[in-house]
Amino acid sequence: MIVDAGSNPFELGVATELFGLRRPELDRPWYDFTLCAPGPVVMHAGMFTMSGVPGLEAAERADTLIVPNRPDPANDPSPPVLDAIRAAAARGARLVSFCTGAFSLAAAGVLDGRRATTHWRWAELFRTRFPAVRLEPDVLFVDDGDVLTAAGSAAALDLGLHLIRRDHGAEIANAVSRRLVFAVHRDGGQRQFVERPVPDIPDTSLAPVLAWAQERLDRPLTVTDLAARAAVSPATLHRRFQYEVGTTPLAWLTAERVALACRLIENGELRLDAVARASGLGTTANLRVQLRRQTGLTPSAYRDRFARA
Repeated sequence: MIVDAGSNPFELGVATELFGLRRPELDRPWYDFTLCAPGPVVMHAGMFTMSGVPGLEAAERADTLIVPNRPDPANDPSPPVLDAIRAAAARGARLVSFCTGAFSLAAAGVLDGRRATTHWRWAELFRTRFPAVRLEPDVLFVDDGDVLTAAGSAAALDLGLHLIRRDHGAEIANAVSRRLVFAVHRDGGQRQFVERPVPDIPDTSLAPVLAWAQERLDRPLTVTDLAARAAVSPATLHRRFQYEVGTTPLAWLTAERVALACRLIENGELRLDAVARASGLGTTANLRVQLRRQTGLTPSAYRDRFARA
């Protein structure tokens, strides 16, 4: 992870927590995490000065490079930092940004023609400065293969857990998320966090309905069933899902079923028809379609990569 002038300690802490701490309880090799900087760095708002870390030459050995966020997105990182990002991209390293770090990637020229996101507050500035980038401002993070970008600071946790899931599977990501006391997957996008008036009388949370549905994923649940459980009409349920969860009831159900299917495969269930039934996806054909859509892998490829020996 590159730390540059004005970097935010929160993002640094997220990366250190996720990738730098030893996790002997997982019984598998973990990441070799290193901070590097172009020199002594004054952190955001002058909170403290960080020194004593390796120089940017450490970035030359990285398989994954986390780039610095920008305290002022209108100002680009220093030329040595941009050169380190370009060199990492040229040798095929995976590039990751948190919050306004997308401005660092774009300034280095590695986002042209690629999908990316950044904090909603800076979306218009980003579009103006980097029109060649395919900005997706309403999501928590974007996985574009070897380039991954997170929206706000807290979305660094979402993206970090997504990286762990990509590298180690859903079971390991779930274990890390439990240690963090943080949801391994937050539904919806950052549209739900854009500033808006607070309602005078907030709706009752959907959490009990979501918990009820998660215990019954193997059954043929419908949006009508969820609406009945919430004692509202289907139209009202749709509105409340969009407001509270940031997605539709059907999309949420499908994502929960795919997550359950992943856990079953990782835990050794070899029969795809059994996985499809137990997760509520119904058929092996639908399991293949939905798993590939959500993870980019076929069920057999997912099993080869993540199933326990």
